[in-house]
Amino acid sequence: MARKRRGLQPEEAALWDRVAGTARPLHPARKPAANAKAEAPSAHPPVPRPAPVPRFRLGEAAPEDGPRHLIQPGLSERLAGEPVRMDRKAFGRMTRGRLKPEAKIDLHGMTLAEAHPALVRFVLGAHSQGKRLVLVVTGKGRDRDEGGPIPAPRGILRHQVPLWLSQPPLAGLVLQLTEAHQRHGGSGAYYLYLRRLPGATVPRR
Repeated sequence: MARKRRGLQPEEAALWDRVAGTARPLHPARKPAANAKAEAPSAHPPVPRPAPVPRFRLGEAAPEDGPRHLIQPGLSERLAGEPVRMDRKAFGRMTRGRLKPEAKIDLHGMTLAEAHPALVRFVLGAHSQGKRLVLVVTGKGRDRDEGGPIPAPRGILRHQVPLWLSQPPLAGLVLQLTEAHQRHGGSGAYYLYLRRLPGATVPRR
């Protein structure tokens, strides 16, 4: 037969209340789950959304605030913008076709492999002879492209000659390079004004 439990007497209940009031909890109460979730750092930060792309409708004009494309000036413009390194009076007479070239080479019809050594020999020889103004004829080139896989500029010799003249062994010999006057070939030819030989005297005019 089960034993019946008796309740606490008033003095026993008062003693228990005093003891319970001095006791400390073994595990303090935790913060609510909602606060813990708000304070804990997220393992996966939110991914920023990309800026909306403006929609383009068929027939609308393209926006004007797009990137600008800088087009390199043509060969004639680049040569015309070169600084004048020779005597300005002589330069003016040369560009107006009033100075007669002292020597001339015609590269028109040559391949690049033929024209390069021919130009080097010509310029070296003219400089060693003390000549100052010489004419290099390249031709203006074909009117249209050959149709190959790589487009070539019109007048490949015309574009290649200035590059050859800027490289050894000719780079130190040319003082001024410019397109010839119409009477000497126009844009299909170049005036080369060569540097003076070391020790050479300036002729009187």
